[in-house]
Amino acid sequence: MWSDHAMEQRNHDWPGVTDPGVLEDAVVDGSHRLADAAKGGAWDTVLQLVGSGPWLGPNQWRIGGTSWFAPLHQAAWLGAPVEVVERLLAHGAWRSLRTADGDRPVDLARRRGHGHLVDALATPDVTDAGRRRYDAWDRHLDALVGERTSSLDPVAYRPVATEVLGEERLQTLWFPFPGMYGGFSSSVHRNRLVVESWCRVVGGSGQAHVITEGGCVLVEEGFV
Repeated sequence: MWSDHAMEQRNHDWPGVTDPGVLEDAVVDGSHRLADAAKGGAWDTVLQLVGSGPWLGPNQWRIGGTSWFAPLHQAAWLGAPVEVVERLLAHGAWRSLRTADGDRPVDLARRRGHGHLVDALATPDVTDAGRRRYDAWDRHLDALVGERTSSLDPVAYRPVATEVLGEERLQTLWFPFPGMYGGFSSSVHRNRLVVESWCRVVGGSGQAHVITEGGCVLVEEGFV
């Protein structure tokens, strides 16, 4: 539901765009309603909103905000009933999604003394080796996004967190990019990040890259 092309947000989409100016008003307003409801502990409203449309998912933070609290973070912060957390998880909320300060929902629940939520929110701690890998993947993927979109108008966005892709064991994580009429599809194969990107209105624009800790390599192009 971008301003230049309708784009669905599924639960495995990265809702990374933080620039309200390039999004439809309905998308921005929806993110504000969701964030306000979650911050106020209005869980019935939160659960209604995350199931209300394909573009407003359980991992959406406030567009234009700076904390990057999604509903699951607010549930952990406020000590919501376990049933609320379980329903958010059933909608596809990510336990491994971090706030701008680097906190996962389980970190917030522990810090705030909400022990009744720890089991439901528990996710393995990332090893030192895993952290180095995710940090390298994030860095190389962000550089690739910058390179592939350099001809477009600048857009403020939160770089894809590949930790979510790896720790949630997602098959793919899709980042639709405004103005591109396409985006970036990431998946993990044999401890390597495989990224396919394309613009649907430009024939043969597809490229596939393999990203390791050491760098990013183009392995195929000309598809789509």
